[in-house]
Amino acid sequence: MKRLLNSMRLDATIQLRYGFLYAAFVSILVWVAVIHALPDTILTRFIPAVVFFDIAVVGFYFIAGLVIYEKGESTIYALIISPLRFWEYLSSKLITLTFLAIMLALALIGLSYGFQINILLMILGTTLMSLIALMVGFITVSPFSSFSSYLIPSQLYAALLYLPLIDHIGLWSNPIFYLLPTQGALRLMVGAFEPMGLWEVVYALLYGAVWVIILGFLSKKAFNRYIIAR
Repeated sequence: MKRLLNSMRLDATIQLRYGFLYAAFVSILVWVAVIHALPDTILTRFIPAVVFFDIAVVGFYFIAGLVIYEKGESTIYALIISPLRFWEYLSSKLITLTFLAIMLALALIGLSYGFQINILLMILGTTLMSLIALMVGFITVSPFSSFSSYLIPSQLYAALLYLPLIDHIGLWSNPIFYLLPTQGALRLMVGAFEPMGLWEVVYALLYGAVWVIILGFLSKKAFNRYIIAR
């Protein structure tokens, strides 16, 4: 536990030093300005989509930036021979960046809409989306040593996270979207603003948990292959 807490403190310091927090809140302020310009009738559908999209961006690219920074400074290779275990290393990033994601989501909603929503469902949806986006970001950035080389291929992986928005905005409705890892997170966020069936809550939490476990093991595999093996 002490190793995890020390790692979390270090990650939080790096995130603050490199302006992650400031960049995230600037993004939130831009979205708040956009939301205030929209009619109230569409906000209960638009705001969950914004939170879903923004949280994916924050998680996906922020963890990629952290990993590439650690590679550039060679600190990630020092961790291999340190007492810090992989799960403590990864959990540190997941916890600190998911906490940031929750704060961003609540700030956006509070500044643009107010808290007349189901906050628990919003926090659950944000947490689920953040964990999935973070681990997908970690897995996909592991083979790369610079952000410039990662930026273009990352667009495809990020787009896969956003696919549930196709159903949400009505472009194409099909049950197949419920097979996507991030569909449950979006449904929880929407459920914070409008009635949601119990079966959807159970589906979102259980199916999302399955994907978090799968991605956790894939993260370990990517770490072993692209970092330890090299």
